[in-house]
Amino acid sequence: MRWTDTREIAIALCDAHPQVDPQYVRFTDLHAWVLALPGFDDAPERSGEKILESIQMLWIEERD
Repeated sequence: MRWTDTREIAIALCDAHPQVDPQYVRFTDLHAWVLALPGFDDAPERSGEKILESIQMLWIEERD
């Protein structure tokens, strides 16, 4: 996975953290959790606020 795979990342986060309400996740935590996902292989510095926000919104959508 890469930072551009936002939906795939959101699904993986939903599976990895089922007890977490993504609406309240800080971007610093979200960034760290994405980097820790199995199969994630992209440079940490390639993400930004827009990408993290997109992942968070998709995660909220997947959770509902």
